Amino acid sequence: MVERLLTRGWAVFPAEAAVAKWADAARGAALARIADPVHRAEWLQCEGTWFVGVDTLPNDATGAVPGGLPLSGAAQAALRGLYGDLPLHRGQVSVIYPGYPRPRKGEGEGAFRYRLRRDAAHVDGLLAVGADRRRMLKERHAYILGLPLTRADAMASPLVVWEGSHHVMRRAFEAAFADVPPGRWGEVDVTDTYQAARREVFETCQRIAVPATPGEAYAVHRLALHGVAPWGTEAEAADEGRMIAYFRPEFAMRDDKWLSAP
Repeated sequence: MVERLLTRGWAVFPAEAAVAKWADAARGAALARIADPVHRAEWLQCEGTWFVGVDTLPNDATGAVPGGLPLSGAAQAALRGLYGDLPLHRGQVSVIYPGYPRPRKGEGEGAFRYRLRRDAAHVDGLLAVGADRRRMLKERHAYILGLPLTRADAMASPLVVWEGSHHVMRRAFEAAFADVPPGRWGEVDVTDTYQAARREVFETCQRIAVPATPGEAYAVHRLALHGVAPWGTEAEAADEGRMIAYFRPEFAMRDDKWLSAP
């Protein structure tokens, strides 16, 4: 699976009892947060079809939620082997509901069209900054770890990944940051580089849907272009929606690991 992650940019790890038990506890904790009016007011977006859920999961640095076990399993072990024992932040709980996507608040026609036609494809950590929404590297994730919390079929807005896109992105950003000290990468406007690399990815890389069920886990390379597919007309999922917990531990902002690590 490690070789698959590094060559293709994504890998699904088979179901494990320990991961399923963790997912069951995490689901209960997540549902309580999703029902909280404060969290719903902040995170229920796209006209009620997406609960974004950043930092929603009340876990500790081991991944454990109250009354649950620390996160374990083959995926977590493989990622630690590649990138070190990075502490886990409070997880994102991303929930998609029937009808997704609808326009997000403040989203223009062009941005919504991109969400609809290109799955809002992006590389995490390249944030839109300022009134002109110029892209800059503000978060240096080591990896993306997805853990399904509810059952959903392959048409229920699965994660999508452009296979091999991390190689295109690495080359593009190595060139963009070639003469810049790693500690100052976050000051560089990489909008043009990013957009050109995305166009190359759309032309040359295969779009892969990555459905998964509780007990499984999937890893996505931090440089891979990825997004969320629209909800299919025949999709079936749990009443709670298609719910996935995501962890994205970060490298230090002062070094070059975002580009130099595997």
